[in-house]
Amino acid sequence: FAGYRAAPGVARSSRTETYAAVKLHINSWRWDGVPFYIRAGKCLATTCTEVVVRLRTPPPIFRAAALRSNYFRFRISPDTTMAMGLTVMDDDDVGVGQPVELVASRQEGPTERDAYERVLGDALVGDRTLFAREDYVEEAWRVVDDVLHSDTPLHEYQPGSWGPRDAASAVVPPGGWIDPPAANGAGA
Repeated sequence: FAGYRAAPGVARSSRTETYAAVKLHINSWRWDGVPFYIRAGKCLATTCTEVVVRLRTPPPIFRAAALRSNYFRFRISPDTTMAMGLTVMDDDDVGVGQPVELVASRQEGPTERDAYERVLGDALVGDRTLFAREDYVEEAWRVVDDVLHSDTPLHEYQPGSWGPRDAASAVVPPGGWIDPPAANGAGA
């Protein structure tokens, strides 16, 4: 992102990526033909960890110009949110679909530990439940190692955006990215 090389501790000549967008496939009969799209970066429009499962686009039962596919959104950080995005009949009942998102969210209570407190606390008492096994970590590095060592061109982007403009057209799920709303519930 613009200004990254001026951050304390970052070399002026750094070529470390701060954004990535990838399309992956799992080599198994169960997930054959199912693409997985992942994007991650520093200084994006919002900071969160979430999974969006996009369903197939429904048949054209509404007169909407561009019918969007329904989806489920699962946010695991910084808050816990489940949402379902769907197209519903308009208020005037004239057959023009309207996209809506039904949201259920839960904020941590004042006595609950946040994710970092929990991991550090578990480490102190020797509880390894939340920690990845060594074989899993090695396999994860095997998957991304070639990408990390390739000479991928770097594209600068503005802090607070959704990443480089060039990436927005290079790796895009069908129907486009569903940008996460801001953590406080306001739309992004």
